[in-house]
Amino acid sequence: MIDRMKLKQFRLDKGLTQEKMAKLVGISKSMYEKLEYEQVRPSLETIEKFKAVFKDIDLNIFLN
Repeated sequence: MIDRMKLKQFRLDKGLTQEKMAKLVGISKSMYEKLEYEQVRPSLETIEKFKAVFKDIDLNIFLN
């Protein structure tokens, strides 16, 4: 599962709302919320979207 606290902190450090983060990554707000609240596991495609947008993201966030 995702390390939800690290994902949330990453988003807050960027000054983004959940909605803005989802839009940047190219996923729905509801999907982003589910990721942040550990309700779903991200697909490889979703992880790749995060990395494409945020070059500085630590992929270990998704490997908790």
